[in-house]
Amino acid sequence: MRSMLAATLIVAGAATLAAHGAHAAPKQTAAAPPAAQTPAETARTLAQGERQAIQSDLAWTGDYNGLINGEVSDRMIVAIKQFQTNQGHKPTGVLNPQERGQLAEAARKLQASVGWKLVSDPVTGARVGVPTRLVPQQASDGNGTRWSSSTGTIQVALSRRKEADVSIAKLAEQEKKEPGRKIEYSAIKPDFFVLSGTQNQKKFYIRGSFKDAEVRILTVLYDQATEGTMQPVVVAMSSAYNPFPGGVQAGPPPRKKVEYSTGTIVGADGAILTDREAVEGCLSIVVAGYGPADLADRSKEPELALLRIYGASELKPLPIGGGAAKSGAVEITGVADPQSQGGGAAVSTVKAQLTAAGTTGGLVVTPPPSLGFSGAPARDAEGRFAGLTTLRLPLVAGAADGAAAQATLITADTVRSYLTGVGVKPVEGTTKDPKASVVRVICVRK
Repeated sequence: MRSMLAATLIVAGAATLAAHGAHAAPKQTAAAPPAAQTPAETARTLAQGERQAIQSDLAWTGDYNGLINGEVSDRMIVAIKQFQTNQGHKPTGVLNPQERGQLAEAARKLQASVGWKLVSDPVTGARVGVPTRLVPQQASDGNGTRWSSSTGTIQVALSRRKEADVSIAKLAEQEKKEPGRKIEYSAIKPDFFVLSGTQNQKKFYIRGSFKDAEVRILTVLYDQATEGTMQPVVVAMSSAYNPFPGGVQAGPPPRKKVEYSTGTIVGADGAILTDREAVEGCLSIVVAGYGPADLADRSKEPELALLRIYGASELKPLPIGGGAAKSGAVEITGVADPQSQGGGAAVSTVKAQLTAAGTTGGLVVTPPPSLGFSGAPARDAEGRFAGLTTLRLPLVAGAADGAAAQATLITADTVRSYLTGVGVKPVEGTTKDPKASVVRVICVRK
């Protein structure tokens, strides 16, 4: 198993290089045809954060097993082709927007299935991604923190110790000599080492680092019967592992102190629907033009939140009854982040395509709308409600600033079911102009 993991996206769009010239002879010849870029050349035109995000997602789907560092390699291109083949697409080595959306959605589903969570460990000071559903039991002592499954088949440990006059190579040799370990792979780098193999009939993975006379080590131990599940998880853990957090932080950036999203009015009595994550951890929630709002309900599945404002009159609920979203063209109406519109608060409408996310289910929105559109309603060509948009930054170790937000759709049927469950009756009908039913939601955190 290789070390490290992270994530990024590859969007097709082949650039060409035109070569023009004339011969010395009087007779002119036609210009040379443009030279199409190779998949590797196309990948190198992307931001490093985007390339890392693709590597990370491919590792989650089991197509990529290598360093998640954003460097384009033959291994990365082969992995892209393998994913395309598995999805029934032509293996070009370059992901078009639909394929990129399918890849992102597949990785997100796999992360959700294992309970992937980025953790800052207060004992060791390290940061790592933990599959909390696989290892729900946690214990700490003065030397570190351990997570394990109920039966002990999967174990994760972060440890720290003081040790002077040591080197990365010496640390690796010490770990190799632990009883019962059979090394199948080792890598010694200037600032860390990686070992993997078997230990007393279990698979193991170790990544260790040394700084300022302190050693910090990540150890993962799991039964060989769980290898199919654990292999992409271990690669992801290695990538997200930051033994000495400093200037570059693993995972997405910290939540903003003030975050903007879009709310959809769903009841004349002040009921407003929005993205749950956009209003997570708020000290106060304000609906622009109406004042403070109460968080009446929030749901993890689906990721929706119901807000309520009081004393407002002449509210126009969005018709969301009837029909179901399918792949195709939609219009999304929302309120972009102030930074996206020069400090303004205008409601705007953008066009997008809905594509099914392969075998994982769900709908991907391409291209993703601007920040601030999380919670914005989408409508089809007939004005029928298609669903609610959510924007998510990919979980990338140290590269989130360069990665674009990924957009998905919470379908109309799911939204209607949620509203019925919280006692809000969806309004029937269609609309060609939903702007009066859309508001800006402002979340203020600590």
